Amino acid sequence: MEKNNSALFYTYSLIEFLGRGTKNKRSDILAYLGRENVARIYEYADVFHCEPIAKVADDFKQIVQIPMGTYDNVSACQYDVPDYWDIGEVFERLIEDSYEKDKVIDGIFEVYEFWFAERILNFNYDLFYQSREYLALCYQEGEILV
Repeated sequence: MEKNNSALFYTYSLIEFLGRGTKNKRSDILAYLGRENVARIYEYADVFHCEPIAKVADDFKQIVQIPMGTYDNVSACQYDVPDYWDIGEVFERLIEDSYEKDKVIDGIFEVYEFWFAERILNFNYDLFYQSREYLALCYQEGEILV
């Protein structure tokens, strides 16, 4: 797959923004959005990117009626929290290194349904700072490698 897939980067960043703003797990955000909306965000990311991400997030929040949740991995962090763009990049790279281009949407859902995503999003661990090669290898092996 191409590297630096800006549509994938934007899609993941928006999911992260929505999750933080509504205090929902990212897998729950995907469930609310559904495959069709996620594919639409990915396909038209260059258009959505012309608007502030907060507005795009609010539009989708209203369209699919995302409720407020109680999941708050940001305030639970004892250290500096990476912003939603940084996390978007981590997940973009993970998909680029683990899925073919025609499997991107499947990959988005599979990654967030796997325990590994929650581990990356636990900002009290340093997993999200690890190299893209290491993250891809751990994901593909299904375990944190030592």
